[in-house]
Amino acid sequence: METKMINLKINGIPVTVPEGTTILQAARQAHIEIPTLCYLKDVSNVGSCRMCVVETTGARGLVAACVYPVAEGMEVRTNTEKCRQSRKMTLELILSKHKKKCLSCERNHNCELQKLSLGYSVDEDRFKGEDYVLPIDTSTPYVVRDNDKCINCMRCVEACNKQSIHAIGPIQRGFYVHIGSAFDRPLAESPCVGCGQCVVACPVGALSERSDIDKVWAAISDPSKKVVFFTAPSVRATLGEAFDLPVGTNVEGKMIAAIRRLGPDAVFNMDVTADLTIMEEASELINRIRTNKIMPMFTSCCPAWIKFVEQSYPEMIPHLSTCKSPQQMFGALLKSYWCEKNGVEPKSRFVVSVIPCTSKKYECSREEMKNDVDVAITTRELARMIKTAGIKFTELPDEEFDNPFAAASGAGTIFGATGGVMEAALRTAAHMLDGDFEVLDFFAVRGSSPVKEATYLVAGHTIRVAAISGLANARKVIEQICNGKNKYDFIEVMACPGGCVNGGGQPTLSDSIRNTVELKEARAKALYASDDRSDLRRSSDSPVMDVIYDDYFGFPNSHKAHEILHTAYWAHKKI
Repeated sequence: METKMINLKINGIPVTVPEGTTILQAARQAHIEIPTLCYLKDVSNVGSCRMCVVETTGARGLVAACVYPVAEGMEVRTNTEKCRQSRKMTLELILSKHKKKCLSCERNHNCELQKLSLGYSVDEDRFKGEDYVLPIDTSTPYVVRDNDKCINCMRCVEACNKQSIHAIGPIQRGFYVHIGSAFDRPLAESPCVGCGQCVVACPVGALSERSDIDKVWAAISDPSKKVVFFTAPSVRATLGEAFDLPVGTNVEGKMIAAIRRLGPDAVFNMDVTADLTIMEEASELINRIRTNKIMPMFTSCCPAWIKFVEQSYPEMIPHLSTCKSPQQMFGALLKSYWCEKNGVEPKSRFVVSVIPCTSKKYECSREEMKNDVDVAITTRELARMIKTAGIKFTELPDEEFDNPFAAASGAGTIFGATGGVMEAALRTAAHMLDGDFEVLDFFAVRGSSPVKEATYLVAGHTIRVAAISGLANARKVIEQICNGKNKYDFIEVMACPGGCVNGGGQPTLSDSIRNTVELKEARAKALYASDDRSDLRRSSDSPVMDVIYDDYFGFPNSHKAHEILHTAYWAHKKI
């Protein structure tokens, strides 16, 4: 059916848009940005904050542009005196109960409320509300909630609901309404899995990662510590955004140079253990296929996904790969192989991972892996450290990772995008099964679609695969598997929509960017471009893998490899 087009004017500018378009969406075609607080593309569209109010023909009073649909012949005014005064009062009412600790807030100069308050010349003390102090929730190792900074925009709640976790929601009513877990319990006693999508959705400083920056600075200053950094694949495609570079700029060389200037002893490439993960995981998959063991096999790289399974679907735990994530593999590799080769006491080695994810902080604290990595810092935390150190990021020369963990395959790089782990595993697993199988690009599992499926015939084996991003989508697929509606052999799951490139620890961008730029696609494109340029496209072709196995592990899935590179998972109490 042909889409009906609607003609209207916005501030006198003619605009033609499809029927069903909102005023907010239509305004962008006239290059007009209507202010918002509760609205966030792909996350929240509830029309509750009233910042986007406009005047329009056919309506009495002001209407919320984010939910009000366009109509034929409509005329919209977005910046009338009535609109501006309404927005100003809304901001002043919000500020009446907002903790105004802007100088010490990590969102200072990057806060939607701060930006709008300045633009509308608000009097922050016009309405003096009752002091209603709520405790700061520091119960988890990954997220801090300060409800006195919360503006009740509901974006965090919507982000959590879209993940089908429902760990938080509004509590009480009226002046006393606030966001929290059921019965006002700490976040650690909720179904939260630590994905951090609530953090990147928050427009103010009410939610943040639990910072480990001070621990890193202390280790760098301690002469008894040998500090090693290693960076996750997606960080190179996002770190530049914190320094105003275009979304999707690959800043690998500058990232390495900046970290080196912070003062660690070495800067390594986590892509190496992404390759190592593939060597172990592909071998595990082949063994399951050949011996008819429990199928399908799920990837185990994402700790938020792992926690989700342990809490919600413990019966699926035997389906999880036993491989540690690339982060934990690198820590384990450094504190075993690397320390032994260099005669270094593991306790003196302080291992710092730079990751796009808040749940990786939780992963470091898991009892069975807590000695692998000392500290995990997010892309945001690294950017803050670079800025604090006075390093002029955009002026840095490109530098390279330190050996022996510098070179990795393009397969390791694409781990940061949804479908990347699947494609990397297929490249190596297919080659292991059939030495003549030379296909390197598995396009069917690429892209930001929430569920991608494909079937491949390799050495007489039919391999049915799926790549899933977003936990709500994972829940649907698991239910289908349990009900016998779908059958797969190998499944990749990333908790965050779009994968690690859209992780909860990635740079916080302004709403004007998030609402207009396809972040997942632009960031993933940088990783696939790096893979295309690589001379090594398959993990098994990496010379670093040859060295590691020849020197230490012997072969993938060996007894020693299982001792150091694999782990186990268990059922958590359902909350």
